[in-house]
Amino acid sequence: MESKLKVLVTGANGQLGQEILYLEKEYPNLNLTFTDVEQLDITNNDAVDKFVTEGQFNFIINCAAYTAVDKAESDREKAFLLNAIAVDFLVDAANKIDATLIQISTDYVFDGENNTPYGEDDGTFPQSVYGETKHEGEKLILFSEIDALIIRTSWLYSSYGNNFVKTMLKLGNERDELNVVFDQIGTPTYARDLGKGILDIVSRYEKFPNCKQREIYHYTNEGVASWYDLASEIFRAKSIPCKVHAVESSAFPTPAKRPNFSVLNKSKIKKDFSLSIPHWVDSLKQMLSDLETQ
Repeated sequence: MESKLKVLVTGANGQLGQEILYLEKEYPNLNLTFTDVEQLDITNNDAVDKFVTEGQFNFIINCAAYTAVDKAESDREKAFLLNAIAVDFLVDAANKIDATLIQISTDYVFDGENNTPYGEDDGTFPQSVYGETKHEGEKLILFSEIDALIIRTSWLYSSYGNNFVKTMLKLGNERDELNVVFDQIGTPTYARDLGKGILDIVSRYEKFPNCKQREIYHYTNEGVASWYDLASEIFRAKSIPCKVHAVESSAFPTPAKRPNFSVLNKSKIKKDFSLSIPHWVDSLKQMLSDLETQ
């Protein structure tokens, strides 16, 4: 009988971590261990080393991150600790047991000045502390000797946790009209789709020719939208009569600069791992349905 792959999932209480937990039953060939800060503080080097080496994991999926984008501007030290230094601790531990690290990264590593979708090899120029610290985490992996996949994603939402979709549902039911920015363009990504993509890769990893290396990949849902488009689609799907007004980003000043354009090119991950990725509108409808039955 073939032994199960041992997989550690950090940041298990976040949107992506909870979606991976939900999907666990669909992957009987994986033995998944879920931790959040209560079980494993990834900013504690000794704790990481002990937990990972004793667990003898084949894969580490690092969903833990400092994601409070605006707060990070005044909390650089904590953001750097979680998004970079902790990643280095995971790298060292993975190296000791020859585990493959899957690091979740972000579209915020780009400056948002492109007018065509960003490829994995495009130059990075983060414009925020959050983007800088996530970029540092990427670099620590790329300069290491471990096997690793860095998967950049964007505009993540889920039926779990707090996110734009759930905020819009709440506000849309409370108000007659809302102002939403139209000049930030990207792709909404259902965390369950991303989780499924990651688990598909892990469960079939040895079958692909591009394994055993350090590679960057992009994964979002298909299609392109503004936040205005996303809000409008949420209200349309749920028949919420709230009127949406398109406004410029300047109407909502924030401490952290957002990328104006952060559409990611996904052709590499689709080709290398034979993934089929749903369109964001279809996934949004699926999430709204999942939310009702949760």
